[in-house]
Amino acid sequence: MVKRYILTPGPTPISEEVLMEHARPLMHHRSPEFSKIFIEVTDKLKKFFKTENDIFILTASGTGAMEAAVTNSFSAGDRVLVASAGNFGERFKKISSKFGLNVISLDYEWGDAVNPEDIKKSLDENPDIKGVMLQFSETSTGVLNDIKTVGSIVKKYKAILIVDAISGVRASDLRADEWNLDIVLGGSQKALSAPTGVAFISVSPKAWKLIEKSNMPRFYFDLLSAREASLRKPPQTPWTPGISIIVAMNKALDMLFEEGLENVFKRHSVLTMATQKAIEKLGLELLVKDESKRGYSVTAARVPEGIDGKELTGIMRTKYGVTIAGGQGKLKGKIFRMAHLGYFGIFDAIIAVSALEMALKDLGYKFEIGAGITEVERVFMENNYLNT
Repeated sequence: MVKRYILTPGPTPISEEVLMEHARPLMHHRSPEFSKIFIEVTDKLKKFFKTENDIFILTASGTGAMEAAVTNSFSAGDRVLVASAGNFGERFKKISSKFGLNVISLDYEWGDAVNPEDIKKSLDENPDIKGVMLQFSETSTGVLNDIKTVGSIVKKYKAILIVDAISGVRASDLRADEWNLDIVLGGSQKALSAPTGVAFISVSPKAWKLIEKSNMPRFYFDLLSAREASLRKPPQTPWTPGISIIVAMNKALDMLFEEGLENVFKRHSVLTMATQKAIEKLGLELLVKDESKRGYSVTAARVPEGIDGKELTGIMRTKYGVTIAGGQGKLKGKIFRMAHLGYFGIFDAIIAVSALEMALKDLGYKFEIGAGITEVERVFMENNYLNT
């Protein structure tokens, strides 16, 4: 028997307490029992995003929230700016083009961060831009974009700022209102550590002005319908929601707040440091070279010369029971991505690095066995967030 571990940047490990909530007998989505939970989760998500803006729960993966942001905010032919530094930036471009938007693309090397000054330059050169889209944490590379600075720039223009924070929110510090973020996207299966299948989206007053003018075709993801349903007594969703997932999210949010959001942020930062130092100790190259631009959700590293990244992650999964992520798009087979996200602690990091070491050894890579594990322990003991 091989014990299985899922250590990917989504889905992430789920605690026993959250799984027990997910297994509760099903309740009706218009019942008083569920209405109470739905109201609680909505209020807690505002705290999760650090926002007073409207927030809506969608039964979809994060890509559903990305589509909702596009189809609700614009009309066909509108000009939008997408700053793309990885696979999910490319996804924003694909969705926008699919719905007939005029896309201006700022493209960066995968592993580099978006330069906020490039966004300002594009807005100055194209005053008709209706929206700016980018990722907070680009899951395909592990880079963290400076959305605080981007927010301070975009607020001075007519355009709205749409931020995919699906893998970044609460792994790295995010302040939706303070940073002037108009639409922010999140997902249940990332730092929240709840089951997959629910996304959430916050909407600012500035964004509502565009949404109310949009003529883009939409039905299931219509935020005007969601707003109308939220004003009922009690508040509801327009369609049948992911009931059991929302019930589980309620517990997951409680656990995060019990830990304390600042402590959650510190935990992710320490686990990131331990993982990255361990990978470097093995002689591997991190994809994001600038340490200040690395997010706290996932670490991407290049596979050694002569080793296929797909074979490396395959051995880790099938032989050692540890599932991490490989490269996406043009980085497929060239990198691996090791998450330190959500319901994740120091021994998860040790397991991940241990499996990496054994798989690398199986593939003939030369290094000092145990060096990475020792480094994880050293960094953790020097920066132990459990002592706070």
